[in-house]
Amino acid sequence: MRSKISYHDAPLVLAHSELSKATALVARLLDGADTLIPEPPSDAVHREALRQLVPRWHFAMLNDLGRNSLLQEAIENAVSPGDHVLDIGSGSGLLSMIAARNGADLVTSCEVVRPLARAASRVAADNGLADVVHVLNCRSDELIVGIDLPRPADVIVTEIVDCGLVGEGVIPTMRHAREHLLKPGGVMIPHGARLIAAPLNSASIAQMNHVEYACGFDVSHFNEFASSRYFKVRLRAWKYQMLAAPQVVLALDFVHDSLRPGEILVEFDVLHSGPCHGVAFWFELALDHKRVLSNEPSNETTHWHQAFQGFREPLDLVAGTTLRLRLKHSDDLIHFAPSD
Repeated sequence: MRSKISYHDAPLVLAHSELSKATALVARLLDGADTLIPEPPSDAVHREALRQLVPRWHFAMLNDLGRNSLLQEAIENAVSPGDHVLDIGSGSGLLSMIAARNGADLVTSCEVVRPLARAASRVAADNGLADVVHVLNCRSDELIVGIDLPRPADVIVTEIVDCGLVGEGVIPTMRHAREHLLKPGGVMIPHGARLIAAPLNSASIAQMNHVEYACGFDVSHFNEFASSRYFKVRLRAWKYQMLAAPQVVLALDFVHDSLRPGEILVEFDVLHSGPCHGVAFWFELALDHKRVLSNEPSNETTHWHQAFQGFREPLDLVAGTTLRLRLKHSDDLIHFAPSD
């Protein structure tokens, strides 16, 4: 039986649909499936298909000097000559090459998007590392030690996080990798994360996912397409007020925690009266015990945005009271809701 899809999930379903279509098109182009494409595609069509499949943020990420330097330091601190390193979500292959340059005997890198996997292999070869960096076009939970990996990894490194931490699957990836792909006592980069949040008064940001009137017409029916999921926003680009001090609402230990879905009660001491349109949040990624990567609003150089999740209706908050929210966290979602 097909599961029922809530209209709140429509944006996610649409994104998955578009990604699936783009992936299928690129696969046909790369494989030269003449039975599906009567004539060979032009170079322009080929390039456009690749552009649709590979998000633009890859470029911003690769040019994020703060991110790159912290990850490089953490990898150099963890990797020793002779190590086997597993890079999950290779992208351009940058992290794999850092590990290889630091003396890793073998770097296995997995990337689910085929054009990216091929590009990472080419990048490694261009830098003289083809004998060390081996890129596989698959998910990490499809890897089997003894078949895909010659031995468990001494170090696992990944950076599959979005603005709200969990949207790219870092939680299930870490849960599987530490149990099946890492040697006992091996190193995980990152080894933990914290989520920091604050209730927000910002009609401007709320209007990115809500509408009432346009040119005198009631267009509120269009809100059926509004998402209940969080979305990315660059806080400094908008007018907003934090109604309570930012605080840690979720802490994850990727090495020891169960990393299973859960629900917790979060309480904020309200400092300012006003309408609360939703919750803004961001992450702190503990690469090791010294280096922390964060997309906090004050970090003006990070390529990551912050996350915002709106409420159906604004909450009227009064200074001196307590705001109680239920935080549900799963393998790919963080969600806040007013507590009854």
